[in-house]
Amino acid sequence: MHIAFLTAPEGVEQVELTEPWKAAKDAGHEPVLVSTQSGKIQGFDHLDKADTFPVDEVVGETSADAFGGLVLPGGVANPDFLRTDEKAVAFVKDFFTQGRPVAAICHAPWTLVEADVVRGRTLTSWPSLRTDLRNAGATWVDEQVKVCDGGSNVLVTSRKPDDLEAFCATYLAEFAKAAG
Repeated sequence: MHIAFLTAPEGVEQVELTEPWKAAKDAGHEPVLVSTQSGKIQGFDHLDKADTFPVDEVVGETSADAFGGLVLPGGVANPDFLRTDEKAVAFVKDFFTQGRPVAAICHAPWTLVEADVVRGRTLTSWPSLRTDLRNAGATWVDEQVKVCDGGSNVLVTSRKPDDLEAFCATYLAEFAKAAG
């Protein structure tokens, strides 16, 4: 399965990109780094610059049709930047419209709020997003990983880097189920 990993040019929490990426590769999938600009993205370890990663595809030049699922890594700046980019928001929304699975961790649900795809859904996130998610019509829970299939697609969410092991195992299992 081709799995899109959508990030902004900078601000992604590196471990929330690299661990789910490695899990996808180890499971035999093809992760594809999608961003709003070509070139490289800058990873962060909290507020400190970390490694850079080459962009494979650019939003606006690719579509949800090319992927079996979408992973949205967190970091505070990453989803804040993505939610201001119309093409990135449309790319995310298209996965929901097409019923393709989506996984989001930490602050990544901010992009889901902007795409207006959380209404009626139950999810978790970094605790500071709780009010934003509730105001957008979601039910917020404080759980290590939450699977919500009460919508057009399956949505897997987790709170923070400490949840990565459960997040990776769960998103891979749910993406496999969705692929049939």
